[in-house]
Amino acid sequence: MSSGKSKRFVASRWTAALVLAGMLILVSGLTAAAQGEAASRLEGAWRAQLTVRDCQTGGALRTFPAIFTFAKGGTVTYTTAGQLPSLFTPGLGVWRHLDDHTYSAVTEVFGFSPAGVFTQTHRLTRLIQLSTDADAFTDTVALQIFAANGTLIATGCATTVASRME
Repeated sequence: MSSGKSKRFVASRWTAALVLAGMLILVSGLTAAAQGEAASRLEGAWRAQLTVRDCQTGGALRTFPAIFTFAKGGTVTYTTAGQLPSLFTPGLGVWRHLDDHTYSAVTEVFGFSPAGVFTQTHRLTRLIQLSTDADAFTDTVALQIFAANGTLIATGCATTVASRME
């Protein structure tokens, strides 16, 4: 191979490598953007009906309204009419996108006696299914109640039906 042909061959290999690297960066950027878009679809305020259920039979025990806010960056806050606001804090926690239309969230609420003494923590773990139009979601909830010393004292089940607050 002559010196001129050798230089053109090396230059064309470098050009091909740069083009390939550029394509990989573009594809990875589009994939990250698509994942970010899917995650952001849960963001916003939601009006919900939470139904406490018998974990064995699935039967409804009681239903009450709640409002959720899923914030960019993965935090969630909520308040509910299912507990006295004088005895329980609002729920605070984190959420994340799992795949497609599925998300998870974990929140905690502190409970107090009527005298104002901290008595328990409620931890709610949610598996959320967002509708394809991103205007509604349903979820299943696993509840754990811990005494002030951290001992698990009760568990429960619930489901939620929610619509985006406009």
